[in-house]
Amino acid sequence: MRALEHVDDPELGRSVVELGMVRSVAVDDGNVSITISLTMSGCPLKDSFHSQIDEHVGSLEGIRSIELGFDVLSAEEKVALASKLRPPGSVPDDGIVLDPSIRVLAVASGKGGVGKSSMTVNLAASLSQMGRRVGVIDADIYGHSIPLMLGIDQRPAVVDELIVPPVRHGLKVMSIGFFLEDNSPVMWRGPMLHKALEQFLRDVHWGELDDLIVDMPPGTGDVAISLGQLLPQAEAVVVTTPQPAAQQVAVRAALMAQKIGMRVAGVVENMSYLVDSGQAIFGSGGGQALATEVDAPLLGHVPLDPRLRELADEGQPIVLVEPETEVSQAITAIAEELVASQPQPAGTIRKRLPLMQS
Repeated sequence: MRALEHVDDPELGRSVVELGMVRSVAVDDGNVSITISLTMSGCPLKDSFHSQIDEHVGSLEGIRSIELGFDVLSAEEKVALASKLRPPGSVPDDGIVLDPSIRVLAVASGKGGVGKSSMTVNLAASLSQMGRRVGVIDADIYGHSIPLMLGIDQRPAVVDELIVPPVRHGLKVMSIGFFLEDNSPVMWRGPMLHKALEQFLRDVHWGELDDLIVDMPPGTGDVAISLGQLLPQAEAVVVTTPQPAAQQVAVRAALMAQKIGMRVAGVVENMSYLVDSGQAIFGSGGGQALATEVDAPLLGHVPLDPRLRELADEGQPIVLVEPETEVSQAITAIAEELVASQPQPAGTIRKRLPLMQS
């Protein structure tokens, strides 16, 4: 049991012993039989349990073999587990409590098609590679693409009304796409959008995080305003392409972020030039012009690389699969710049949820 204390549930990030997930342990002449109770049947991360138990239990003196089995927590056990997962001082009925040490970065754009979602995925993966604990919210309700870009096709587990986000590439991820059948359209008005974002923030077990990266919908609509209401310490990272048509629209997203109290952490110029050729397909100067107009730093120029798109379609962030490429190095440098410029946290954010009327 002491060895099992070092085995963590990969989604919950805490010891299976601490969480009461060890159903049984039996030892017979060096042959060990262990049963772990999971939050849901068919957990796709069972291999993690096998490798961790082989490492920590298999190294004990006298162990000859290990047989690992799984079952599912009962309803009563899920209630007990949820009470352990909810942070002290949380207010699940009427508000959100967010640890001030969590940095919230809202990746925004003025228009679609500038690579905002692929930038979200790769920035999050870069931060995770730096040893930071990262969560990702796909708040682009109408154009949710984060599950595809991270290769996630499982639904989140629910533990006594507490949602456990899937984990992929070390990232905890939540998206409206997890709750839709096939490619169903989302036909919601403002109050429902606000409610969805509220639930992603209040009812999801994010655990301990350093960064929460939010893939915003393009433009200046309801979700962007709701995020400013719910997370007053959020910062905006504005993505644009170099041409004036994109830059001038992106200005609106940056100015709206400032008007609702967000600090603009910086500007990313995506698709600055064609990789390996330097050809400025979409012109030049848009990123710097945007940064100057909104008085924010230009975090970097990211080249246009077809491999980024190809790997995104396969559910693989390019910064993890091909870290030596020019585009990966550019995104990693932007992530490092964001970490270096992180402001000191203020006091704990306690946000009571505004009353919404349909």
